[in-house]
Amino acid sequence: MMENKSRALEVAIRAAQEAGKILEKYFETEILKEFKEDKSLVTLADRESEEIIKKIICEVYPNYCILGEETGYTNNKSDYTWHIDPIDGTRNFANGLPFFALSIALEHKNKIIVGVVYNPITRSLFYAEAGKGAYLNDKRIFVSKDGKDHAIITVDPGKKDEDKKFRRVLQHNLPATFVCSIRDLGSTAVELAYVARGGLEANIQLGLETYDFAAGTLLVQEAGGKITKLDGSPWVFPENKFIASNGVFHDLLVAEVKKQKAKLNMD
Repeated sequence: MMENKSRALEVAIRAAQEAGKILEKYFETEILKEFKEDKSLVTLADRESEEIIKKIICEVYPNYCILGEETGYTNNKSDYTWHIDPIDGTRNFANGLPFFALSIALEHKNKIIVGVVYNPITRSLFYAEAGKGAYLNDKRIFVSKDGKDHAIITVDPGKKDEDKKFRRVLQHNLPATFVCSIRDLGSTAVELAYVARGGLEANIQLGLETYDFAAGTLLVQEAGGKITKLDGSPWVFPENKFIASNGVFHDLLVAEVKKQKAKLNMD
């Protein structure tokens, strides 16, 4: 168990657990599905989850900025911003598939200092604090030590058509030439958390929103993993195209991604 948790981490964990009760209530029910303009899915559970998370956080930190997937950006002119995804993997959630999580992260001047990822169905509570390690249900976790020959990786799509096309290229080409296999779990927060606990060896991000990956990136870093931009240069939040891995074959993965991009004449 992490000793001397900050107040911010304790608040984030409490918010995650309370919102998790809402997700449990709605999971595997005939919940109403709605579609946004970008064709992404939203449910009543998303909205209720974000509402309770924001309520709990704002009671303690009323002057911090908040970026929530469902309610947008609240600019309180603070150096601190909460990044909230009330359900990352809504499509899985709405279809009764247990690969989803809520994600809460606190940023201070482009550095994530607190991160929580919680799947209430599997009772998996991941949390991390800058400089204090990463934990799963109060047990310290670390990235795996497996190399590419035994690696399982995931690739998450971006919003642009070219990024979605590149994702398909990576999913098709990388397994045959480079790693053991590629999975698509449908939740960035879950995938990054699994990299942190050694369940996956790498995750490639191609352009999602900060609330999708903010908490997960801190988990990976605090579990001993490595994150760079796609070209291998240093990664700094909120850059949304990056490779997060256990570090064992990171440079080889960067080189392979570069090679696949070159084939498509992508910058």
